[in-house]
Amino acid sequence: MGGFPDPKRPPTAHPVDVGLRSETAVLATLVRLGYDVLVPHGTNHRYDLVVDTDDGFIRIQCKTGVHRDGVVIFRSQSVRSNTRGALVRTYVGEIDFFAVHSPVSGRVFMVPCDETTRGHTTLRFDPPANGQVKGIRWAADYALGEEPERGLEPLRSRLQIGCSTN
Repeated sequence: MGGFPDPKRPPTAHPVDVGLRSETAVLATLVRLGYDVLVPHGTNHRYDLVVDTDDGFIRIQCKTGVHRDGVVIFRSQSVRSNTRGALVRTYVGEIDFFAVHSPVSGRVFMVPCDETTRGHTTLRFDPPANGQVKGIRWAADYALGEEPERGLEPLRSRLQIGCSTN
């Protein structure tokens, strides 16, 4: 590698490391597309990134998508646990978008908070086996930067509604 040293260790599957890789991929995609991205200082914020637009700030929570049976699944709530129990919280009212990174495809999907369900949310790549057509979140509709002029603009109008309590 031209004198540059090898990493100290291979990438791990630890949730913090996986999340850091997804957050970095989202940040790189947004910057590559020309967005002004702010990174909050400190830890334990409800959002990971903020995009500065002419219309204001867009709060983004980054998630890692898991591929299974033609869909990418991500957690649309947070779970924090310790010896006394677990605390489960939604992001309603605290973020505007989920940025879902797919390590399998390398793509990023921008999903408005008000279009997610509690617990897990799915984005479908392949048609369902049962032929269902209603109520499907197609991954292509949320893909960031897939078309030359596709960014947050098609989704920005949804921010006026705010997050609901699905």
